[in-house]
Amino acid sequence: MQFVKYLSASFLFLSLLSCGNESVSLSWLQPGSTVLAFGDSLTAGYGANPQQSYPSVLAQLAVLKVINAGVSGELSAAGLNRLPALLDQHTPLLVILCHGGNDLLRSTGSGAAKSNILAMIELIRERGSDVLLVGVPRPGIFLSTAEFYHEIADETGVAYMPDLIENVLSDTALKSDAVHPNAAGYQLIASEIHNYLRNAGAL
Repeated sequence: MQFVKYLSASFLFLSLLSCGNESVSLSWLQPGSTVLAFGDSLTAGYGANPQQSYPSVLAQLAVLKVINAGVSGELSAAGLNRLPALLDQHTPLLVILCHGGNDLLRSTGSGAAKSNILAMIELIRERGSDVLLVGVPRPGIFLSTAEFYHEIADETGVAYMPDLIENVLSDTALKSDAVHPNAAGYQLIASEIHNYLRNAGAL
């Protein structure tokens, strides 16, 4: 019972802080529509069981076919190379894009990450899919979403959730380690994305 109360309180907290750009509307996703969750370990669900990853939980919440295309440890350059084949294979109506965290961890340069994510968005849009961008914080004691995600959202006008990962990783009760959520953290990520999709008209 205490866990349920905590989850409810955390959900309310995140709802207030991670709304993102609600002015961007998304295409309607009827039940069973294909969504591609593309990213690194945050998408793969590192730190929890596969069925507890946010794509798996989101699929149940939204009654959608959510493809978990997360690869732990992947840099954005490798993700850019991997993305076209997945888009061709699954033809998703929506791509949830959460990438670049490993570029930040390995200090490969935010410029490269920004360039690669911009190219990913262009590829996705060329195929007629919507994009929901999820920002990732820079590592450190005081977490803050890397500025280049805000720049990408401003430049492209994509749907954007800037603070979701930052808020989850700022709560030790929602983390499996310094940079990954636990099962409860992924549950909240899925719940917040589900809520965002409803507000944006996709559900």
